Amino acid sequence: MKKTIAVMGSTGSIGTQTLDVVRNIPGIKVAGLSAGRNTTLLEKQAREFLPELVVIDAEKDAADLRVRLADTGIRVASGMEGLIELAKLSGMDMFVNAIVGMIGIRPTLAAISEGSDIAFANKETLVCAGHLIMPLIRKTGTAILPVDSEHSAIFQCMQVLKDRDEKDPPLERIWLTASGGPFRGMKYEELKTKTAADALKHPNWSMGSKITIDSASMVNKGLEVIEAKWLFNTDPSKIQVILQPQSIIHSMVEFTDGTVMAQLGAPDMRLPIQYALTYPRRMALSAGRLDFRTIQSITFENPDMETFKGLPLAYQAIKAGGSMPTVLNAANEEAVALFLAGKIGFTGIYDIIEEEMARHTPVPDPSLEVILETEAEVRNRIRQGRTV
Repeated sequence: MKKTIAVMGSTGSIGTQTLDVVRNIPGIKVAGLSAGRNTTLLEKQAREFLPELVVIDAEKDAADLRVRLADTGIRVASGMEGLIELAKLSGMDMFVNAIVGMIGIRPTLAAISEGSDIAFANKETLVCAGHLIMPLIRKTGTAILPVDSEHSAIFQCMQVLKDRDEKDPPLERIWLTASGGPFRGMKYEELKTKTAADALKHPNWSMGSKITIDSASMVNKGLEVIEAKWLFNTDPSKIQVILQPQSIIHSMVEFTDGTVMAQLGAPDMRLPIQYALTYPRRMALSAGRLDFRTIQSITFENPDMETFKGLPLAYQAIKAGGSMPTVLNAANEEAVALFLAGKIGFTGIYDIIEEEMARHTPVPDPSLEVILETEAEVRNRIRQGRTV
């Protein structure tokens, strides 16, 4: 297959796995790469894939990379201007948003405006700006292909509806699965003593540190509920979170006649990444396979909403609407950074989110400027220590 892509966040967990998939698909050209601070890995990736453009966060790192890559002819840019340039590369078929955080909003909007399809692993962008992203997707006729394992599973199950011309498709409920993370089964008092080292020991998945902490707190699953609302144009009341500790069933869709379709697979992110890159085709992947002869059980549990407050806080943010999901997300990002730095305890993440949400009056249908202003206000207040 022939396809030209750019990968924003190429040195992170999803980004490196995306490039691993690309190595095994003849015909995919990497036109652009970006990273936050990992200049060493970005240089290595640039020399392997020879993109037109690479982008790094800080200009001082960009200056260093320009010297390192002087023999290649690769352009080097920095900061948000560089990411926007990456998103607007000429001739790009797909923009892979594998970055973490709200920094992904503006480049995603730019890529969609240029007509690129989006392979999407940056849930914070839809959480905060879904009301801007999805109308633009419909206007431009581009595709948004989810890379998160759960949303990819839902997307795959819903392909049965693809060619139906129905105003109200026969969807009863989305079952959004969660592993439960490293603290599944614990009570709130137990969480107070947990360290970053404890929270980073995910039982099933290998992910970046921020998303692993979010999985432990269940904030990640709350963000995924909001993401699913936008991706699948579904009322949050029809999105039910269920724990599936073995991470075999990645999510399910229930139709109005009671039929349930599920997508199953080994816990390997390369599978949803490859499906997004090659959709609608399926290609061979040298990944783990499920052996149903050896699987002893597939179990389900209701999430503990009293202990893991990240999930109910997300539903509160959805109900409040407007700019409230931005507050949820920005407060969580700052709180996780404080937790990873050892400055607050694990349950302090919830305390910070609750305080910021309680003080905020949501702005209905916020513009991009209002979203970014709200984010900055929340971050600055937390960094100044007013909520810690």
